[in-house]
Amino acid sequence: MVGAVAIGGCSSPRGKGGVPVPKAIAGPTAKQIDLAVQRGLDFLLKTQNKDGTFGRPNRTKGLNIYAPGPDAFSGYRLGSTGLCISGMIETFDGRAEVEAAIHRAAKALVKQLPKLRRPTVDVMYNHWGHAYGIQGLVRYRAFAKADRSLLKDVDRVIQHQIGMLDRYVTVNGGWGYYDFNLGYQKPSDGPESFTTATVLIALKEAQDAGFKVNPYTVKVSVAAVQRQRMPDFSYFYSEPHIYSPQGLINRPPGSLGRSQACNVALRLWGDKKVTDARIRDWLNRLFARNGWVRIGLKRPKPHESWAAVAGYFYYYGHLYAGFCIEQLPVDERPFFQRHLAQLMVELQEKDGSWWDYPLYNYHQQYGTGMVLMTLSRCREVSVETDKK
Repeated sequence: MVGAVAIGGCSSPRGKGGVPVPKAIAGPTAKQIDLAVQRGLDFLLKTQNKDGTFGRPNRTKGLNIYAPGPDAFSGYRLGSTGLCISGMIETFDGRAEVEAAIHRAAKALVKQLPKLRRPTVDVMYNHWGHAYGIQGLVRYRAFAKADRSLLKDVDRVIQHQIGMLDRYVTVNGGWGYYDFNLGYQKPSDGPESFTTATVLIALKEAQDAGFKVNPYTVKVSVAAVQRQRMPDFSYFYSEPHIYSPQGLINRPPGSLGRSQACNVALRLWGDKKVTDARIRDWLNRLFARNGWVRIGLKRPKPHESWAAVAGYFYYYGHLYAGFCIEQLPVDERPFFQRHLAQLMVELQEKDGSWWDYPLYNYHQQYGTGMVLMTLSRCREVSVETDKK
């Protein structure tokens, strides 16, 4: 049975609902993680565009996601660039060429993010650019404190992007990437749980860095994610799925790539129901039942795999697993960090990249940015592994 596929095996179920628990593993060493990081950084250095961004609208297959250009591709490109700059900063190895690439990417975001809009009334891929652009620039502020000439513009752009997310929040709270209720200036279709979670995490990072965030926008968007939460902390794909709550995509196997982001987003904004126990349960599910999301890797059609899993949920889900691990007490983290690092290191491509779904020519870039951020959250335990 596909649901029984496990990475590292599974011990007896534990906790409410028989939550599976993976066996303990040694995980990769610090040297192995550092090598993977270096190869990932090298890939980004080789593929950065001349203008400092990452990714291109090349065709990777005959069938691609609907993307009315050129603004849909701007959302992909700037979202990928935000992830890449975040990954490069979090894993910065001191090389001058990496530092130069970070500065070029930041300048590109500062120049291009203010122009980012939704491409058509029904498509809002710009949300990925706004959210990951904010996260990339927030990290850049801390990284490049000496570059005062650019930081003033960085702050201006971050606040502007927060305003753009206010502009595009749906009438009932939250964010989606499609709006098929055509004819309204304000998006009115049901938001996706994970898109909303992505934005909420970016907004919390911005607020923690001193930027002003609209409390009403946060309140109604947190409520949108909470409305999509099942009692077991699976999350609906989007709000219209409330009408088919037991569809496989909405149950634990289909939610493995979403629950991590939704849990950490709600936790950061004060939801007391997202306890340490809930965080642990869903980390255990992700690693013990990793086959459910891994089987969707690199499939060319969205949601064609078991439980309607799409390939692009793989590295996304593991990125936010890293964020979830940071919410746990320090002594509880190594068990999960070892599993997370093992998966990321073993899936690296020969060219140093990581990718999970063929998306024009953005997939290797966003995938590599995500995994570099993920591995940065595994390093504290890898040092201990080397010492043993």
